[in-house]
Amino acid sequence: MEELTEQELHQIAMSHVGKDLEKNGFEFIAINSQLKKHPQFVCVDKKTNTLHFVMVQAVPYPINPDEPNILFIETFMNHAKAKNAKVLFAGVGIANADDFEKPVYRNSDYIINYNGYQTLL
Repeated sequence: MEELTEQELHQIAMSHVGKDLEKNGFEFIAINSQLKKHPQFVCVDKKTNTLHFVMVQAVPYPINPDEPNILFIETFMNHAKAKNAKVLFAGVGIANADDFEKPVYRNSDYIINYNGYQTLL
């Protein structure tokens, strides 16, 4: 069995978060699905016409998806401030559905742990 790569796990997380943002009235200006290139989504909240930078982080079980990677946050926040944008963080935990201790394999089921995005700035 072949494990999903870090980029493939990231793509799963991006898709999940993108659908959530869309459902909540965001319009996408730019999407960057490259791993460790932030922001992943640049979007506008159609209700308030506010610019948002969204950082998506995919993590394997047992890492807590709601805790952002501190290394990326500081630079990311400074970039957002310079552009007068709000910052949203979306952590997505992904685990093997059959055994949380095993990696996620191609063509196997997985479980998503996503508690929505949180505002950081």
